[in-house]
Amino acid sequence: QVQLVESGGGFVQAGGSLRLSCAASGLTFNSRAMAWFREAPGKEREFVAAIHWIAILRNTNYADSVKGRFTISRDNAKNTVSLQMNSLKPEDTAVYYCVAARSRSASWPPEEYDYWGQGTQVTVSS
Repeated sequence: QVQLVESGGGFVQAGGSLRLSCAASGLTFNSRAMAWFREAPGKEREFVAAIHWIAILRNTNYADSVKGRFTISRDNAKNTVSLQMNSLKPEDTAVYYCVAARSRSASWPPEEYDYWGQGTQVTVSS
């Protein structure tokens, strides 16, 4: 059974930081790009960041709205992916989802996603 379990969400004031983590199990983690999406109230779910499955390539991709503030990383030995969020803004308030892309996909950035976590709430106050 595939599980993507997010943690680290919470409440923070504007300008603050949070670190989200995702623990993956039951899937071929080392052969999948991993990503974070978010969904804010009344808005469509949107891409936040992705990291390639080949760690040595260090390929990452970010939405323009988070570039320079968010950093995605992964630990293939521990099957975890993280999202460091700095300089948070009220517009970053959303439910954040950990997502696993199609295994061994040649597409970059990822275009197909197989598994989604349940999400973790991030609330940024002004």
